[in-house]
Amino acid sequence: MRILGIDPGLQVCGYAFLEAGGDKETLIEAGVIHTGTGSAIEEKLNRIAEDTQSLLENFKPDVVAVEELYSHYAHPRTAILMAHARGVILQRCAQAAIEVRSFSATRIKKSITGNGQLPVTAGRRRNKCKKLFKRFCPCRRYRSRTM
Repeated sequence: MRILGIDPGLQVCGYAFLEAGGDKETLIEAGVIHTGTGSAIEEKLNRIAEDTQSLLENFKPDVVAVEELYSHYAHPRTAILMAHARGVILQRCAQAAIEVRSFSATRIKKSITGNGQLPVTAGRRRNKCKKLFKRFCPCRRYRSRTM
């Protein structure tokens, strides 16, 4: 099975493509889509849509896994902005007739870290993420798509 996982965001979208068969998973490529901080929202959304389509065409996944929306009462604007990015990703998947499965952020973190949390401080979180990335690599490529 060919799986494309996408972590939607308006500034940065993370993605990873892997192949799974039997009891083995192989990470083929991981990367990020940068939309640029000074761009208008419609330009950012267009960039996300174009890069999503490119990923779908290049990798031809059987399924796309996308993080569900999460809204904290103190930061509703964040969820609204993420919803825009998630919407264009889902639209491109529908256009390509590719199955989409949604997962909560907590479930994704729990499957990787063993619990639903990452360390609180930015430095500890960054170190934990680096260790996790190294654990799940080597991958053939890591890309940064910048606007």
